[in-house]
Order: sequence, then structure tokens, then C-alpha cells
Amino acid sequence: MKGYTSDRIRNVALVGHGGCGKTTLLEALLYDTGVISRMGRVEDKNTVSDYDKMEMEKGYSINATVVSAEYDNTMINFVDTPGYFDFVGEMKSALRAVESAIIVVDASAGIQVGTVKAWKAVYTDMPAFFLVNKMDKENVDFGKLLNEMRDRFGKIVTPFMFPIFDGEELKGFVNVVAKKAYKFTESGRTEIDVPADCADLLEEYHQMVIESVAESDETLMEKYFDGEEFTPEEISAGLRAGIKAGSLVPVMLCSALKVIGTKALLQFICDLFPTPQEHKEYVGINDNDETEIRACESSEKASAFVFKTLADPFVGKISMIKVISGSIKVGQEYYNPHAEKTEKIGKMFFMRGKSQFDTDAAEAGDIAAIAKLQFARTGDTLCDKDAPIRYPEVFFPEPSLQMAIAPKNKGDDDKLGAGLNRLMEEDPSFTVSRNAETHQTLIGGQGEIQLSILTQKLKEKFGVDVSLSPQKIPYRETIKGNSDVQGKHKKQSGGAGQYGDVHIRFSPSQEEFEFSEELFGGSVPKNYVPAVEKGLRECMEKGPLAGYKVVNVKAVLYDGSYHDVDSNEMAFKIAASLAFKKGIVEAKPILLEPVLYVEVLIPEEYMGDVMGDLNKRRGKILGMEPQNDEQKLIAEVPMSEMLTYAIDLRAMTQARGSFRSKFARYEEVPAHMAQKIIDAAKQEEA
Repeated sequence: MKGYTSDRIRNVALVGHGGCGKTTLLEALLYDTGVISRMGRVEDKNTVSDYDKMEMEKGYSINATVVSAEYDNTMINFVDTPGYFDFVGEMKSALRAVESAIIVVDASAGIQVGTVKAWKAVYTDMPAFFLVNKMDKENVDFGKLLNEMRDRFGKIVTPFMFPIFDGEELKGFVNVVAKKAYKFTESGRTEIDVPADCADLLEEYHQMVIESVAESDETLMEKYFDGEEFTPEEISAGLRAGIKAGSLVPVMLCSALKVIGTKALLQFICDLFPTPQEHKEYVGINDNDETEIRACESSEKASAFVFKTLADPFVGKISMIKVISGSIKVGQEYYNPHAEKTEKIGKMFFMRGKSQFDTDAAEAGDIAAIAKLQFARTGDTLCDKDAPIRYPEVFFPEPSLQMAIAPKNKGDDDKLGAGLNRLMEEDPSFTVSRNAETHQTLIGGQGEIQLSILTQKLKEKFGVDVSLSPQKIPYRETIKGNSDVQGKHKKQSGGAGQYGDVHIRFSPSQEEFEFSEELFGGSVPKNYVPAVEKGLRECMEKGPLAGYKVVNVKAVLYDGSYHDVDSNEMAFKIAASLAFKKGIVEAKPILLEPVLYVEVLIPEEYMGDVMGDLNKRRGKILGMEPQNDEQKLIAEVPMSEMLTYAIDLRAMTQARGSFRSKFARYEEVPAHMAQKIIDAAKQEEA
């Protein structure tokens, strides 16, 4: 596999709803380019892109995979992305490496949730193309689907092809741009006359294309209004300009399973898809913290972006890079601004699934892989030491589901920590945190499937068997009333005794803990006051109701007594703890629960169901805000009611809803619920 200059490179992401046929499409494209002689099948676990053992077992894509193919003297780097929403991080990473994306649509299923999500992720950032797959299925209505797409995504959606059927059987297609028709044969395709019953539709669709061409340039617009015909060169230039500007979104069609229409797709990619040089400006931060723009040219200083990291069991860590400028060469050293380290390139290769093709250099615009970089991680930049630049990291959505993770076998804590760190290099879209109050390690992701896959990887790759459980709620305790108590510790035994006596007033406070003393007459020597405070602070960690941390308490030490011989710091510390336990109980203790500020983004039609559900979760609706074609619902909800909300919201809205949350404050738990929590805590402790 030879290297190509940026004008002969196309980097394309395949995105869309799960099950729309992206992996099968890639097999058909590889077959058409001669890379493979026989198409693999997902069911047979032998496709080029789904080569990971776990992907073969599950029957769906988990990782974004780079697969390169050559066609018409052009290198096409396809990045196949997972369709399941749990792996949205893989799509986010993949889109940082490409200049365009093909949104694959299942012809029989039509516009699905994943179609809309892919459109939103792609359209604002780069040229988008729709590919209607599975056109060989029964009862497919291309015209109806096209109209639905234009209604949903705008009149910029323009057909470049439409099918020719013989009854229910797909026989060929019409190229709307070239106004040519083709029928499918065993050897490929053969040009035919446009069928008479397709002539009117061809004129209608061709007119859409011509109007898009006219809108791409003022000169062409004048020519269009003057009734002049466009030349093939003007049409091609106008289409490229419209696609690049986002004012034109082509619609193509195929049957990947029967390798129908894929050759036409390859030609469209070579002729009309943007080159790396046509990508919008690459903006980074230089060594002086100033904005700097790099052009995707081999003559520029070298820079590359690490968009994905793989943990290969044989090679070790593999860093997937998109070369932004200059060229990256084996044997050279490059600076990593994030790690503030320099790394030497020892081995570099192009990838086609799991196959690797060694190369000495990768030019601007190309996608390559580097083995065994010591410091680089996903989101890092590699650049020339003399011209440092740092590109923005990949933005991953916040985790919507958090669960507690723990090793099943005692003594595996270190192995679990090491395994999670390695997996975070490969998939930075999940998070790991430690809750100091509940003493749980929490793992956060986009859903059950992602967390399940992570636990399976921990077992298979790192030998750590783990269990997932709901996270504990970090309840807290406080007081609503006042109390005035004495704490007296007196112990007499052989030798020195212990004596400490304190009188303390407890009351609510706005601060977490407030301590002061109002002693007079030397009732308690000043040197014992710190011990009293320390004893109280230690007791604050475990309240009398359910053993949760105590907050918002004011303690005033105002009297006491001591013994010249038996008093010491430990005695006064114990006396303070006795006063605390008595005083908090007498000051009307209550349980507090964390409340979250929640923003839910949903289509209008689900508003009633979601609001009703939030009310059942003891939520308070604060307001609503329109967000384009959706509604943002703002609420405050107790954390205990939100543990499985990611799963429930997905089911309630057919995966169309999303949410994010953050801690707001603590509020009193309703009395009837507080007792259940207290009983459960005591039972767990017993």
C-alpha cells in the first residue's frame, strides 16, 4: 500500500443507526476495489472491520475501525463506527479524523433515531452524504423516503441516484447528475437507455441538482436565470462547492449485501468528496498560548492528532493518528505538548482492519498508526519540536449512567486499577472516580451495554473478574434543633486515671462545622480545647441516625471541669465524643439527600411522559426552553431517583432523549422515606 498526497486522499466516516449495514457496506466496497475476493458476513464473524473477538461474539461493532482501500488512483480511508448509542465516543473520535461522513440509512426502516443523531453530530462540522442501503428489500419506496428526509433535514437533501425496479426486484439505477441509467449484471453494471417511465422523475431530480449548482456561485446563478446549460465541468465544480459549503447533501443508494450501487458510490467519493486540503481550518494553540492555524499541506511543519488508541494484545499500544500538516516519519522525534514529552517514532503503518502495512512516512491528510508510543493518549498532539502546537482534544459526552465496580476476588484491587487505566487509554469516553463518603469506586458510561463490555474486557484482557452494583447515595445528617449537654469521661484504674468533663451547646449552622469556646474561670484549660474540637470533628464523620456524615452543626464549648493529675488530651477528646452523641440526638437530627440539577433534552411529543415521570421521581420542574426542534426540560430531582434514569429515559423516548445532571444541594429526606433508609443502613451494618 503506497502513500498518497493529500489531493489523492479521501477520509470518510461511516455513521448511522445500529443495524443499517455499515459493516456490510464496507465489505462490499472492499470487494469492489479488489481488496478482498469474497465478502465476509457479520453473522459468519469474518468481516474485515469487526475483527475484535468481542465484536465477533456480540455481532455488532464496538470500536471505530480504519479500513483503507485504493480506487481510481485515490486512497480512501474508511472509518467504520459503531451504531449503538453506548459507543458514541467512538463516533466522536472517528469524526476528528475525517473530512466527510456517509450517513447510512436502512431503506426499509427509514429515518431512525441513530440517523438523526448521526446527522446532528456530522452536519454542523463537515460535509454529509446520505446512503440509502438495503434497496433490495421488499416494499421499499425510495421516493417516499426521500421526501421524508427532505422534510426532516431540509431541502438541501438532493438525490444523486434513484432506483430502477422490475416489479419488486432492484434491476439498476439512474445517475441523476450524469443523466445516465445502468442495469446490474453478473460482471458489474451496464449502461442502458433511461427507461421511459423514469424520464419525468429524472428531470425533476436533475432540476434539483442544477438548482443546487446554481446556488453555489453567483456567475452560475446568472447563467441559470438566463436559461443557459451548465457544462459538465461547471456542474462538477458547483456540486463540490455546494457539498463543501453544506448547502447540498447528496443522497445515494445501494444494496451492500448484493454489491449493487457500490461502484457508483466509490466514483462519487473520488469525484465529489472533499480532500483533506478542503477541510475547514485546523486551529490549535502554539507554545505562546496563541491561536495558530495550520494548513493541511506537506510543506508545513509536522503535526498530527491522536484520535484513537488501541490496546493490541500482540503489538501493545497503538496510536491512531490523523496527519494534519507536514509529514510524520519513522525514526524522527516529535513533541507531545500535553505530556510535555518527546517521543520517537519506531514503527508506523497503515491499517485495514487488523492488517498492517508498514510505511516510513505519512503525509498531510493521511491516517496512520504508530506502535508503542510511551506517553501519547487519545486527544494528544504530536508535532515538530521547533513549532509546537496543540489541537483541541476530543469532546466526549458526560456519562449518563454510573455504577459501583468492585473485584470479586479479594486482593485484585491493584489489578482492577491498572486494568481500568489501560482501558481508559483505549476508551476515554468512560470515567472512573472514587467516592470518599461511600468508599465506592464508580465507573460512568453512556449505558448498560458500554459498562458490560468494559467489565468483560477487564476479565478477558486483564484477568479481573468484577461485579457492578448500584452506587450508594451519599446521604448526610444534620440537626434542626438545639441542645445543651454534658460529656463526662472518668476512668479510674491502677495507676494514672482519665478525667475529662465538657459542657457543649449544639445548634444548626450554615457552615459545615463551626466550633467556638466561651470558657471562663479556667473550667477547662486552654491546652485541652483543641482536643475537644478534634473529638467533635472525628464524630462528625458518622452520625447517630444511619452512620452518615454530619454537617451544618455549630458546637460551643462553654464549661467543664478537669483533674490536675488524671486529665489529658485523650480524656477530653473522649468526653467531647460523648457530648456529641448525646447532643446530636437531643437536637432533632434529620437525614439529608443530594438533589441534582437536571436538564433533559427531548422531542416535543415525549414532553408529557417525561414530565409525569419526573414528578413520580419527586422532581420539581423549574422550566422549559425550546432547543431547535426539541425541548429542554429543567428540573431538580433527588439523586436516589436518578440512578437508572439513563436506561429509563432511553426506553421512554425510544432513545431520542438525553440528559445531563450536576449536584445542586442537600435537602431533608421526607420522614416516611428517612426511616426506611435508616433501617436499611442499620441492617447493612449489623
